[in-house]
Amino acid sequence: QVQLVESGGGLVQAGGSLRLSCAASGRTFSSYVVGWFRQAPGKEREFVSRIWGAGGTRNYADSVKGRFIISRDNAKKMVYLQMNSLKPDDTAVYYCAAKMPSRESYDYWGQGTQVIVSS
Repeated sequence: QVQLVESGGGLVQAGGSLRLSCAASGRTFSSYVVGWFRQAPGKEREFVSRIWGAGGTRNYADSVKGRFIISRDNAKKMVYLQMNSLKPDDTAVYYCAAKMPSRESYDYWGQGTQVIVSS
């Protein structure tokens, strides 16, 4: 079992930065793939980024590549999403999620943190 709690959302002007944090519980956290997803009003939830257990493999959606950086600290059971050069289109509720590498879908989800980027 893994419990996830996001934090770090807020209101920021376009071009600014935010760092989202995802705090996890669970003894085998370092084994999990952790992803960030987002859902904007009226839109479906979409993939943003993910990081594998050891932190060596990271993937990004094309829309955030070059602007967002995902990282993790397994000792602290934390995953971070550094968001730079934010755009109004990045406005959404951001969720972190976790799964074992063998699973297709994510089994554990946080409650989400709101990010609003003003123009």
